[in-house]
Amino acid sequence: MASVTSLSDSVHQRLAAALSAALPQAGSADPLLRRSDRADFQANGILALAKKEKANPRELATQVVSRVESGELIKDVEVSGPGFLNITLTDRAITRNLAARYADDTGRLGVPQAEQPGTTVIDYAQPNVAKEMHVGHLRSAVIGDAVVQLLEFTGEHVVRRHHIGDWGTQFGMLIQYLEEHPHELDHKADEVSGEEAMSNLDRLYKAARKLFDADEEFKTRARRRVVDLQAGDPQTLAMWQKFVDESKIYFFSVFEKLDMEIRDADIVGESGYNDMLAETCRLLEESGVAVRSEGALCVFFDDVKGPDGNPVPLIVQKSDGGYGYAATDLSAIRDRVFRLKANTLLYVVDARQSLHFKMVFETARRAGWLNDDVEAVQLAFGTVLGKDGKPFKTREGETVRLVDLLDEAIDRASAVVREKAQDLSEAEIAERGTQVGIGAVKYADLSTSANRDYKFDLDQMVSLNGDTSVYLQYAYARIQSILRKAGASRPAAHPELELHEAERALGLHADSFAATVAEAASEYAPHKLTAYLYQLASLYTTFYDKCPVLKAETPEQTENRLFLCDVTARTLHRGMELLGIRTPERL
Repeated sequence: MASVTSLSDSVHQRLAAALSAALPQAGSADPLLRRSDRADFQANGILALAKKEKANPRELATQVVSRVESGELIKDVEVSGPGFLNITLTDRAITRNLAARYADDTGRLGVPQAEQPGTTVIDYAQPNVAKEMHVGHLRSAVIGDAVVQLLEFTGEHVVRRHHIGDWGTQFGMLIQYLEEHPHELDHKADEVSGEEAMSNLDRLYKAARKLFDADEEFKTRARRRVVDLQAGDPQTLAMWQKFVDESKIYFFSVFEKLDMEIRDADIVGESGYNDMLAETCRLLEESGVAVRSEGALCVFFDDVKGPDGNPVPLIVQKSDGGYGYAATDLSAIRDRVFRLKANTLLYVVDARQSLHFKMVFETARRAGWLNDDVEAVQLAFGTVLGKDGKPFKTREGETVRLVDLLDEAIDRASAVVREKAQDLSEAEIAERGTQVGIGAVKYADLSTSANRDYKFDLDQMVSLNGDTSVYLQYAYARIQSILRKAGASRPAAHPELELHEAERALGLHADSFAATVAEAASEYAPHKLTAYLYQLASLYTTFYDKCPVLKAETPEQTENRLFLCDVTARTLHRGMELLGIRTPERL
């Protein structure tokens, strides 16, 4: 089905045509249309246009009104204040437009797809091999997954990349430690869960790190082991591969708990660019973008200086010949631009790495790998805080394990579901509890602008009141309950009916779903979609309170209100799906 032109776009076109007719010399002019609490829409563009053309804004507004076509779409246009226009639509237009969205059997609700999509490579969900995932990994995964869904829904070709930490000094350290302490690897992979195996690896990593920091001789042996790894020594590579495989099993289990799809083919860790590192350095040095300084290959920037006032370089290759993160990140850019043909490189990475990525992107621009046709963007995110406003830690000061946090969210949500459940079995309560708990964690993260910190408060997250996913899920389940109770009455649009104020408000907001999705996708801003969905659920609550559905005055009114209910439910379902959140039929 073709996309549906939104009411706001239709009104915008009418007003723009009237403006051009009233002021032909001004060419195409933007009426600056927005929703208003004084009417359905307000146009504010006449004031700026009148000033530019040295015209009286109120007189110009009156001329525009006289040229606006009214009828099926526009019921009334009035001049307000110094030259604003207040526009009221016909009830018929609201119902008809919603009916067109409702008729879209693709499930897209009339949302258009890009006619000329680009290719975006998105780098998100980047755990480390041999280390347990902690609360710090939550935001990259959740935000990245929502942005992927939004971009794909709007038609963009998306390539997912999970740049896992699977290379470098820490693996020489871990492999050497196990070589010298084989008895500490006391489990068999087929006898323990992914979480238990990962917990063992994490414990071994911490022991290896402690010895590495305390024993210079062990440090030397560990660094020698890194050289063996980079040179492809079979025994060393085999142990490394075992760590990677075991870690992946664990990663998949955590992402499955988060209700996220992570595909093995999309996991391209630091090791995946190993063969490109030497060439990346050669290209940078030959082009003069990078220079040797005290034996290291560096890129310098005029605006990046340390506390002592001296330039702080981006170190691409260390003086001992080893490669830093910059070499890997720059090689990844080359791969993504020249092999994957990306137009946009999107990195969902902690804000604390902003300086590193600023320097890496600038280096790639100087090298000609990024240009006017290829954009690199860091979608920087803030920190997860505890209720005390400090970075989220355990009572012992340890970083909180992600699986522990998710399990607690599921337990809390299951308690809420059990309290409200009337006809659910224990198995259904467990399933709903998982959907509600994971949804609550995701929604709390996504409803905050990515670059801001947010407080992790499970009590608030699983509340039925306020801006929570549970409130939205409950609104959806309530609608499904009404539809089940409707009996022979079916949802059907009746454009001939007059609408209650609450019906109008709900209908107008539901019609702006496509514009909201487009904005959230283009700005990589899932929080704009969560804000839209919360307002939709709130407007539905008002409608539910003021407009009887099954006990409406006429059969036609019942059908029309069931139609409004179903449009709202479908919009909630699709919107929540784009955020990676389930909408249970019953709660």
